[in-house]
Amino acid sequence: MPKITLDSSVVNRSFCPTGQRRLDLYDTAITGFTLEVRPSGIKTYYLRYRDKYGKQKQFRIGDTTSLSFARAKTVAQQLKTRVVVGEDPVQEKASIKHTLQLDSFVHHHFLPYIKQYKRGWKTNLSTLKNHILPEFGGLFLDQITQEAIIAFHCTMRDKGYAAVTCNNAVIMLRYMFNLAKKWDIKGTQHNPAAGIALFEVNNQRERFLTRSEVQALKDAIDESENVQLKHIVVLLLFTGCRKRELLDAKWEHFDMTRRIWRIPTGKSGKVRHVPLSDIVIEILEKVPRFEGCSYVLPNPQTQKPINTIYCSWNTAKYGYRYSNCFCNNTRWRIWIS
Repeated sequence: MPKITLDSSVVNRSFCPTGQRRLDLYDTAITGFTLEVRPSGIKTYYLRYRDKYGKQKQFRIGDTTSLSFARAKTVAQQLKTRVVVGEDPVQEKASIKHTLQLDSFVHHHFLPYIKQYKRGWKTNLSTLKNHILPEFGGLFLDQITQEAIIAFHCTMRDKGYAAVTCNNAVIMLRYMFNLAKKWDIKGTQHNPAAGIALFEVNNQRERFLTRSEVQALKDAIDESENVQLKHIVVLLLFTGCRKRELLDAKWEHFDMTRRIWRIPTGKSGKVRHVPLSDIVIEILEKVPRFEGCSYVLPNPQTQKPINTIYCSWNTAKYGYRYSNCFCNNTRWRIWIS
């Protein structure tokens, strides 16, 4: 283990003796600064040190063809300073190698998590596939900067996407980085999506129906090929519930004696109770029941919950010539009044 004061002249004239696998020259000025000489003539600078647990480690600085001696010595001194204050350059370098790309993080960590804990995870999947992954999927987590996310946010808006769509992409990135940091994923010491201002959203739509419009809508619904639509729309109007809550409703959730509808999984994820009026009770008594089926308004063919009423509702509302009427806000306008 030869010790010598390393300088450029020593580096230039050093060679590995015949029969040896390598020659290590240790600098006397900077403890641990080493020149490794191979029989092939390749010469490499290293810094050897012990971490805070006493384990010996070796950090490769670079070979003599890439670094001058002066530069290598400066780097060695900087590394030595970091070691003195408790840092571990080898461990930090290894951590960088294990940093995930966003695409890998999403498929191996994020998606499995939200499928278990988020009811609306399919909406998140659409945002990921259509916007986030095409832009950032190939980048490592520590390569995604706040500037890049801000530019991405603005570009989406310039392409004509609604403000809420643009905001949802940023909110999801923020959520992903928060989870990654919580799980101690490498490369997520800070959240680049934190603090980004969102676009102002003004997408509230109000539509008040007149008595004649209500009658016209009722006539169109009665003529719908979807035989359940007339029951669905009227119950939405007079209970103020959400479409999915009604489509998934089971008879066991209704207590006709106490006149209460128990919704086990509301949008908030909590149980809630809806009072049943005389009109609602009367409608429920007229709803056809299917033997062996527990759902209140199932698909008559499959006796499973109806997936969507989008097509039949659109046909009905266009049929009575009021295309700017929306099922969601219509039920609230009437229910509240």
